[in-house]
Amino acid sequence: MPEYIEEFESDVLFKDELKEPRKYRVLLHNDDYTSMEFVIAILMQVFRKTEEESTEIMLKVHNDGVGVCGVYTAEVAETRVEMVRQLAQQAGFPLKCTIEEV
Repeated sequence: MPEYIEEFESDVLFKDELKEPRKYRVLLHNDDYTSMEFVIAILMQVFRKTEEESTEIMLKVHNDGVGVCGVYTAEVAETRVEMVRQLAQQAGFPLKCTIEEV
C-alpha cells in the first residue's frame, strides 16, 4: 500500500467516524388543561409506549410537573416533539413537549 494511504488512515479519522451521536430526552410538561387521557394517547401513539407505561409517565407528569417520554437522537427527538405539538394543537390542548440533551 502506498505511503500516502497509510497516512490518511490515521486513528483520529476512525475515532471521529465512530463517535456516538448525542442523545436527547423528550419531556412532557404538566398543565391545567390537557386531559390525562390525551396524554396517555400521545404516549402510546407517538412514543409507542404500552398503556401501563403511558399511565406511569402521565402520573409522573401530573404529580411532578414533568416526565420523560424517551431518549433519542436529535432528529428523532425533534420529530416527536413536533408530532406532539401538532396533535395537541389539533385537539385544542396546550400540551408542552421539549427536549434536553442527556
